Amino acid sequence: MYSTEQRKLAIETYIKFDLSAADTVAELGYPTRQSLKAWYKDYLEHGEIRPPKRQRDPKFTLEMRQAAVDYYLAHGKSLARTMRKMGYPASREYLCDWIDELAPGQRKYRGPDPRREPVSVEKKVQVIAELEARTGPATEVAEKHGVSRTTPYVWRREMMGDNVGDIEEKGVPVSKEYDDLPDDIEVLRDMLREAKMQLRRVQLELDVRQATLEIVKKDQGADPELLTNEEKAAMVTALKAEYKLCEILPVVGMAKSSYEYARNAQAEGETEKRAAARKAVIEAFKASGGTYGYRRITAMVDVGEWTVRDIMRDEGLAARSAKKRRRYSSYEGEITEAPENLLRDERGRHHFHAGEPNELWITDVTEFRIPAGKVYLSPIVDCFDGMPPGWSISTSPDAEMANSSLLGACKWLGEGDHPKIHSDRGCHYRWPGWIRICDENGLVRSMSRKGCSPDNARCEGFFGRLKIEFFYGCDWAGVTIEEFMGMLDAYLRWYRDVRIKSDLDYRSPMQYRRDLGLVA
Repeated sequence: MYSTEQRKLAIETYIKFDLSAADTVAELGYPTRQSLKAWYKDYLEHGEIRPPKRQRDPKFTLEMRQAAVDYYLAHGKSLARTMRKMGYPASREYLCDWIDELAPGQRKYRGPDPRREPVSVEKKVQVIAELEARTGPATEVAEKHGVSRTTPYVWRREMMGDNVGDIEEKGVPVSKEYDDLPDDIEVLRDMLREAKMQLRRVQLELDVRQATLEIVKKDQGADPELLTNEEKAAMVTALKAEYKLCEILPVVGMAKSSYEYARNAQAEGETEKRAAARKAVIEAFKASGGTYGYRRITAMVDVGEWTVRDIMRDEGLAARSAKKRRRYSSYEGEITEAPENLLRDERGRHHFHAGEPNELWITDVTEFRIPAGKVYLSPIVDCFDGMPPGWSISTSPDAEMANSSLLGACKWLGEGDHPKIHSDRGCHYRWPGWIRICDENGLVRSMSRKGCSPDNARCEGFFGRLKIEFFYGCDWAGVTIEEFMGMLDAYLRWYRDVRIKSDLDYRSPMQYRRDLGLVA
């Protein structure tokens, strides 16, 4: 607990500082803001400063008090941290009393101790000069001189008359004890200028030390003058935003000519690195047949995403985009009864996802028109990973084409596999041959609603990607039907075995299944 004299000094200071609790606590180092306001309220109510009433705390044993003091001393001497960790006491004053009792002289003061000698005018002038000349936060100046962060501002207000109620003109000393300061304003300015220069030199040395740790990754205590010219040049370049070159070079021990040479060498190295990145991006784009965007290119090369995007923009590398085409339709009316749409739930939503291979297949037929004629593709797509286990390419969209693609996919079936096979209402999927293959292999048929392409959206998406990457934007003049069919078959094998997908963690469907141990 604080004595009557300490309470009196605190209340007088509180009144002197225009009822600023923060400045009072910063000046005296005690008490808490709440306690100070409570003392002042008691003073107003009774018209005098009453002696404190000693409150006993019998519920805290000696062991509990010792434990709190030990934690305080071992963890940064923070009252708030100690009370939060230990869960007691509820008052800072209790904890301060325990520290003074069990560890005399070990309590950390936030401001000058009133029992110590008063701070000299010279010391206050030095602190104020460093405060004005600082290049970093005021906390550094305060910690350097062992005072709180607000104390230098309080001293500046006293010395310069800044916002002091009883002083009408700024710059007039608030007490006669400050009359020893020089009267010549130029002398004071020279003192301040010299202090600023000294602080700037000290700050530069600290920044060089910090750069040694952060930029060139050296151990603490490493001498900057023993670094290589390349490391020194990196530090100088980083510090040029805050300091002049003529200031930095003497501190790091480097000649200007050496810095210029190292910087030019570093720029050449960056140019070579950029050229290598550009080459890797271009090669990856060409290897994909011009189908990959920046995301999949980034997954293939050891280059950052934004660098990939910049290079692709500079080189004009853009993945192929979709174009509107008339969609082929195999619908010829209701020739037989259609099975139920098993992918549509009660709310009308479709579910094209599968948790295992050979659980849900989708199929459809699409048309390619080239100058040499028409080509048709009938794939079977597994919704587990988007892999096409079977496909058929023909110049005639007949039942034989659809049946052969289904037979090819059935070769991937394992024991106990009975996938759903979902299609539109095309005639290929309603003829006896298709139905017989489904029955023999235990496939469960499912069909979209009449004239509703969203019911088979997953297969439409497969066709969209295929045509964007393989068909659209290419000149097919001079390409024969047989050549086109061979190129389409090669693309589908590349799609299955090589082409990476983001939803498979940038792996191809075949590689994904190998990693899961589903195929050899």
